Amino acid sequence: MSLTVKIGEAKTRLSELLAKVEAGEEVVIARGHEPIARLTRVPKPEDFAALVAGESRAGQARQSTREELIAWRDKGRRYQ
Repeated sequence: MSLTVKIGEAKTRLSELLAKVEAGEEVVIARGHEPIARLTRVPKPEDFAALVAGESRAGQARQSTREELIAWRDKGRRYQ
């Protein structure tokens, strides 16, 4: 479930919104009616370690190749 708030409201209620994010809810911050940012929970260290190791709880992740990692790193760089 996603909650959308405007910038001023997000500044006023930041602690409350972060508590909602910790509980698993997603918060979208909007300027007027246009969404500009999304607050989501950062993965727990053990979840992140599993992703880096190429594991997935759903078993769908695969190991990235060296070439893919370099391409992702360099994507959008001005000079290569």
